[in-house]
Order: sequence, then structure tokens, then C-alpha cells
Amino acid sequence: MTVTEFLSEVDDLSKESKNSLSNINTLDDLSQFFQDFLGKKGKIGNALKNLKQFNPEEKREVGPAIQLLKTDINNKFISKRDSLELEELNKKLKSDWIDVTKKEKLDSGNLHPISKIQREIEDIFSSMGFEISDGPQVETEWNNFDALNIPESHPARDMQDTFWIKTGSDDSQKNTVLRTQTSDVQIRSMLKYGAPVRLIAPGRVFRNEELDTTHDATFYQVEGLLIDKNINISHLKGVLETMLAKLFKKDIKIRIRPGYFPFVEPGLEVDIWFEIPGKEGKWLEFMGAGMVHPNVLKNCNIDPEVYQGFAFGFGLTRLVMMKYEIEDIRLLALPKKEFLSQF
Repeated sequence: MTVTEFLSEVDDLSKESKNSLSNINTLDDLSQFFQDFLGKKGKIGNALKNLKQFNPEEKREVGPAIQLLKTDINNKFISKRDSLELEELNKKLKSDWIDVTKKEKLDSGNLHPISKIQREIEDIFSSMGFEISDGPQVETEWNNFDALNIPESHPARDMQDTFWIKTGSDDSQKNTVLRTQTSDVQIRSMLKYGAPVRLIAPGRVFRNEELDTTHDATFYQVEGLLIDKNINISHLKGVLETMLAKLFKKDIKIRIRPGYFPFVEPGLEVDIWFEIPGKEGKWLEFMGAGMVHPNVLKNCNIDPEVYQGFAFGFGLTRLVMMKYEIEDIRLLALPKKEFLSQF
């Protein structure tokens, strides 16, 4: 190739690049233009490879011509890219723009039914002077079992009921579990604040259960505790009736019968009379409760000769299912918009 032919090729490349660039309207096409002309295997690169056939004197003539063209094409490429990016940005700003002064109904999210009922319960108990307490979901064996007067032989400690995290130590303060109830929060509060104390502990708990329509391995509970002087079962009954009346917006009949729980003495089962419009009412087991066992008070450095109190616990998840007539507990764990939008 002669010098004249090379310079003619450079001129043709200049015209070709100019014509190609004028027809580009998208960033994708511009990217292809870069590959065709400025890429490693592009037309400018191939032209530069041809310089090796010229002698030093000829290179001084043809070299600047091809380098000047490369610089010119690169500058035009950058200018075109900036122009197209600005155009794309303006389009996006226009399409995404929201007139905040325009009155328009927009879809909004709802509180999850569990969160909704939990907040209602917290407001109800707060109005009765109860504090809302929380604690860790990974708990020591001592706080979850020993301090609550639950013996080592109790079936609740078995692997089929409890998710154990760390085991093997003779010191139950060093073994850990996923808490099986929020009663551990009561223990922590009594150890920290002593008596009197008045609290509820709503939260997530874990049981090694088979999943079906009414059972899940993780669910929500509310535990309650009141420790003070001269407290008896009538105080417990009054608190529960007040809570249920405010929650269901009507008086709810309750039935108290004997029950057994290691951390209370006497232990009580509390049933409620539940009615659904169009269906026959029936008694439903609602919660376990009772007067706090003296051993539990002693474990928390509270003198049972001076202070007494009651404790109770009920399933928040189950209460939500009752209130909203939800038949499958698994729905509460699924992100189904058509289901959650009902509440």
C-alpha cells in the first residue's frame, strides 16, 4: 500500500465514521459503533497495524493522519454518548415524575394481622399500667427452663419440642435454646428490677413441631406477669376480662378451671366463650395462667412471703386466627398480597 492509498483510506474512514455516527440514536448502537471503529479489532486498529509497512519517513506523514482521525472519532463518540445519556435520563425523569399536588388514590400497605393485634394488645395493657418488655430469642437453658421451675425430666425439654443451640454443659447458664415461650422475659425483668413488677412480653417463640393448618415451628405469644403485695386470682380474672372486652369490643365470658404448669401454683386453664356470626358459640381453650410459683420468685431473688403475683400466657398467632377466622396458620407466614390486603 502506498502513502497515497493509505491517506485515501484514512479519508474514507473519516467519512464512514461521520455518516455512521449521525444515524445512531441509542446507547446500544453507539456501543456497537465503538467496537466497529475504536475497539481492539476495529477499523482504526487495523489501519494502525498497516503503519509497519512504511519506512520511517513515510510514517512521519501517514502516522499523524491516522492518529488525528482516531482522536477525532473518540471525541465525537464521547460527545454522542453524553448526549444520548442525557436524553435517556430526561426520559426517565419524565416517566417517573409524580405530581405530588395531584389527588390520586395510590395503593398502600397494611399492617400484618399479627402486628395489628399485637399493637392493640400492647395499647390495652399499657392503659392498665403494664410495661411492654422484650428479650433475646436465643436464650439460656436456665432462663428458659430452670428458673421457671421446669425440671430436667419435663417433656418440654425433649428434642422433639425444643430447638437446642448449644448443649453438653453441666452449667445450664451455658446451654442455649431457641426460646420456647416468652416467660424468659419475665425472669430477666424480675432479676433486673425485682418487685413490684407489671409487664407483658409479646414475641416470637419456637417449637420443634410438625407443620399443619394449626401448628408451626415458629409463632407468636404474649406472656404477662404482675408481682406485688396482696395479689390474688381475682386480680388475674379482672385483668383478663378487661383485656378481652377491649380487644373484642364486647364483654367476653371466661371459664377458669384447674391446670398444671410448673411455674405456677395453683395452675389454671382459661377458656373463653367464642361466637362467630351464623355459627353456634363454643368454649375455646385460650391460655394457661396461675399464681407464680414460690420457687420462681426465689430464683429471681424475690421473697414469696412478701410478694405474690400471677402470670399468664396465650398464643398471639392463635388469637389472630380466631379474631379474623383464619383457618390455616401457614397463611400468616406467606407474602400473599391478596390474603394480607384483607386486614
